[in-house]
Order: sequence, then structure tokens, then C-alpha cells
Amino acid sequence: MQDAHSHLQDPRLDGIRNNIIKTMVERGVSRCVVNGTSPKDWQLVADLAKAYPELIIPSFGLHPWQDPSPQWFRQLTSYLDNVPHACVGECGLDRWVENYDIKIQEDVFVSQLELATKRNLPLSIHCLKAWGLMLEILESKALPERGFLLHSYSGSAELVTRLASLGAYFSFSGYFLHERKQNLRDTFKIIPPERILIETDAPDMLPPESCIEHRLKLELNHPANINKITTEASRTINTSRIHDNFVRFFELGF
Repeated sequence: MQDAHSHLQDPRLDGIRNNIIKTMVERGVSRCVVNGTSPKDWQLVADLAKAYPELIIPSFGLHPWQDPSPQWFRQLTSYLDNVPHACVGECGLDRWVENYDIKIQEDVFVSQLELATKRNLPLSIHCLKAWGLMLEILESKALPERGFLLHSYSGSAELVTRLASLGAYFSFSGYFLHERKQNLRDTFKIIPPERILIETDAPDMLPPESCIEHRLKLELNHPANINKITTEASRTINTSRIHDNFVRFFELGF
């Protein structure tokens, strides 16, 4: 099993992280992408990738909830230069968060998009309530040849064809298995199987009770739940290609 998006560096996992990783390996999780969100946690991501090189694929990005420091882009470039097999993201656009500045978000996202494109690196994109602008950017810019990942895709079904034609992969979150998220499951039914990936977004996006095989404190999501999430997702969407998709997007070309 592979997890296309997680945050194992999250400070809420301090003190239990090694046990979590041990459980992941025992439960057959073979690869896990760990996404940084700002310079504050990039070194933790790098350290995890160094400690568990066979398991963890590191990714460095400036999340739209984070304020850009004067040196953030130079620091990002340095991490990509020095950490083997590193990806770009989590980055993107977000009009859901309070007091957002969409112009700053756009500038920061485009810088990361251009960097990923120049190096043809896997790119993990966050987008909430900003799909019009996101599509405008993606349709007007050069994109990585390998494509890009729309993490926890929550856009409309109507956008799927246009996004897929640009090279999008669509990541299904275990949170989408909650009964109230039927509309998102319906959207994933029309996504081409060769464009679907599965993620936990652990320690967030806790799935429904039926998918919780491994529990953590404070109602946090355990990344080893990826097994049950995938099983349950396969009942409603076509997950037959997720392994090949993961290898093609994240691992080929390095």
C-alpha cells in the first residue's frame, strides 16, 4: 500500500511517531509521501526521509495557510537540491481560511509550480474554494511533464475532464468515506482509473469509524488506516490502478 499524502512530521505525533511508523510497516505500507508545509517543518521531513529512506518520500512546500518569509524560496530550492527524491508541495490556493490574501497565495503557488515544472518533480496541490483561479493558472502555465496531484480533490465533477487533460492525478481521502460526502464519491466515479491515488492526510482527515483500524490520541488519523480506507474506497470507485499510478507519478523519472 502507498499513501499519496500525509504529515508524519506533525508535532501532534511527537513521542509516538516511531511506533506509528513501525505499525505502518507491519501493516504493509510500502511508501508514504510526507508533505512539509513551511520552512518550520521541512527539516523534520528531511530527517524522516533520511531515517526511513525505503518508506518515506519527502515533499517540501509552502502551504497557503503559511506566511512566506523573505528567504522561503531560497530555502525550498536548497532542500530540493540536497534531499534525494524530493517532491514539491503541499502548496496551492485557499479561500476557506480566514483573512486570506489570494494575491500572495497566487504568487507563492506559481513560484512553486514553476519550480516543479522546471525540474519535472511531483507536485502536490491544495485547493479549497478557489477552483476557478486554480484552473486559470494551470491552463495558462507550463506544467510538469509527469503531471500533478490534486490532494484530497474536492472540486466539481464538471472540472474533471479539463483537469485530467492537463495531467492531473486526483487523490481520494479516507475522509470522503463519511456518509455526508456522497457527492465527492460520485465525482471520483467518473475520474479515469489511471488518474486516481489514495491518501490519509494523517494525522488529519479522520475517516469514518468503519475505516479506523488503528487509533491515536485526540481523534487523530493513523496512517496505517490506508489499508482499510483503500478497501472501503474500492467498493464505490475504481482503485485497480492506484499502485501503478503511484509508481508512475512519484517514483519514475528519479
